[in-house]
Amino acid sequence: MLSRYYHSIDGLMPQNKVLIIYGSRRAEKTTLLNQLLKSTRLKYKIDSGENIKIHEILSSGNFDLLGEYVEGYNLVADEAQEIEKIGKGPKILINHFPNTKLIATGSSSFDLSQRVGEPLTGKKRIVTPYPFSRGELLNHFTAFELKNRLSDYLIFGSYPEVIISESKQEKTEILDELVGSYLLKDILSLENIRNPKTLFNLLKLLSFQVGNLVSVNELSKQLHVDGKTVNRYPDLLEKTFTIFKIRAFSGNLRKEISKKNKYYFFDNGIRNGIIMQLAPFNLRNDIDQLWENFMVSEFYKKNSYLKPFYQLYFWRNYNEQKIDLLFEKNGEFTAFEFKWEKEKAKLPPDFVKKYGAIKYTAINRFNYLDYLQLT
Repeated sequence: MLSRYYHSIDGLMPQNKVLIIYGSRRAEKTTLLNQLLKSTRLKYKIDSGENIKIHEILSSGNFDLLGEYVEGYNLVADEAQEIEKIGKGPKILINHFPNTKLIATGSSSFDLSQRVGEPLTGKKRIVTPYPFSRGELLNHFTAFELKNRLSDYLIFGSYPEVIISESKQEKTEILDELVGSYLLKDILSLENIRNPKTLFNLLKLLSFQVGNLVSVNELSKQLHVDGKTVNRYPDLLEKTFTIFKIRAFSGNLRKEISKKNKYYFFDNGIRNGIIMQLAPFNLRNDIDQLWENFMVSEFYKKNSYLKPFYQLYFWRNYNEQKIDLLFEKNGEFTAFEFKWEKEKAKLPPDFVKKYGAIKYTAINRFNYLDYLQLT
């Protein structure tokens, strides 16, 4: 089994905090948990929130009962998303049994964050395993091997099961199951979605709009539903780790676009599976979109894992000048342009005029791995 970025519990679990592992289904949260547990000398046990006895203990708020539950163990790991008011029990445990460390896992960001919510404010550390990043895969494959398989990653994505599958037929079947049986079920279970067809149509629209500016008003018109409904759905899709949003950077100039966002998919395979476009690379007309989605998602994951705390933006003005991805931290900028083929890149002159010259890099299929290592 391929290992994940986090290799050790040391440093992940500060004193008196709960470690929460959650993310999309089939992102190998259990693999990550087992990987972390193998790294520790602490005496531990793993329980499931589906066990009614464990369910009652952790949601009870009973000090004596909770004390008996953790007695003799330095570490307890639980599948927490099935437990109502899960935040209550862990708060008592970390406050009154400081020698016991806790790990909680769950599939849906929205569901688990709602359950742990307010009781654990300031008392939790969150870890999210995404579909595999290039930095993680560099621990298992050579740069040559990754580049040789690049077209597969751009089409079928990087979910763990997809990565280890050998045939394209098997990868296609896994993606079909991920999109139909898991992703949509997670989304539709979050709240009372009255019109699942509208939500899925929105996903299709966003799939075709990767790399383009998106406005709620335009989506509303295309879907023939009110703006409030459309405005709510992308948020739900973000909370199930399907898409993420990149905002426009603007110095409040009228010539700069600031009211539209770009939406990207955490995984290329999910994007392609939604619109059922898994054709071979040489038969596609969306290579630029695939490449931009792939690279932006890779930088998003790298920023999440290494935590340099960059703000990620894109920049575009009405003169059709643009920057694909802009990193900002403490007023300092780094810019990237994503081109499949090797092309010369020049920082947009309007940006230079307003904000000054900054580091600007063109990333293509030949040099991309130089920027994605997790170091």
